[in-house]
Amino acid sequence: MGAPEFYHTTVLLHEAVDGLAIKEDGVYVDATFGGGGHSKLILERLGPKGKLIAFDQDADAWRNKPDDDRLIPVTENFKYLRRFLRLHGNVEVDGILADLGVSSFQFDTAERGFSIRFDGPLDMRMDKRSELTAAKVLQTYTEQQLLQIFEQYGEVRNSKQLAKHIVTNRKGHGVQSIEGLKAMLGPVMRGNPMKYLAQVFQALRIEVNDELGVLKDFLQQAAICLKPGGRLSVITFHSLEDRIVKHYIKRGRWDEANEYEEAVKPLLQPVNAKPIEPSEDELKRNPRARSAKLRVAEKIG
Repeated sequence: MGAPEFYHTTVLLHEAVDGLAIKEDGVYVDATFGGGGHSKLILERLGPKGKLIAFDQDADAWRNKPDDDRLIPVTENFKYLRRFLRLHGNVEVDGILADLGVSSFQFDTAERGFSIRFDGPLDMRMDKRSELTAAKVLQTYTEQQLLQIFEQYGEVRNSKQLAKHIVTNRKGHGVQSIEGLKAMLGPVMRGNPMKYLAQVFQALRIEVNDELGVLKDFLQQAAICLKPGGRLSVITFHSLEDRIVKHYIKRGRWDEANEYEEAVKPLLQPVNAKPIEPSEDELKRNPRARSAKLRVAEKIG
């Protein structure tokens, strides 16, 4: 299957960039360059002395790189944020944006293995240089490991039954393709098959790319790298991510503190009381935006 005509429809484009409160001569980070939509708008709002440092570990994303001297591309995961900002002489920046969604291009390219709509290899790697694929997870993880990822990352209702079924049925024939996995899961699917498969695929994708671990690393570094008064805009697409972002902004930690734990002084404060969600108009234009939530925070000065 060839590449789709358009790479990606950027979600919450103006809202996320507005949240950065851009200064013309500021230094900004687009931690997830993706289709380049957010970067393009940031560059439009920057003056000639402004600078944008953009991260993306997916080589396909850089097909959209604009010819602009103010843009510094970093072909790495945003978990290396602090290291590469130092490398480029910017210990502190004025704003950081991260869109945590899988791009439309990744979903619509069958050989990337992200979508249940096409047959293709069970890959799901954001960074094609890494070794762990979804196929490897399904073939090599123990029943307990599979149970944990389906329960925690996919919130699959019958995770225990699912994990046992995979371990029992993977022997003798490797699970390498999307259609092969769908056929194998038929007997244990519960409820709406599309929703069930979406939860399974989400769990595998999060595991393959260590998405929640990377997000925690990123938030911690972003809070340190922002100048006092600098802004952080983060777009999430499922409750696991949103919960981490929400708690970190409000409490400086990933989860609820209990009464015996020492309080952590947060470095950020929320700009909006509630997350910003796509408008009805945006949802009509781009149904994939329906689960998106934007949280904006400011570095406490």
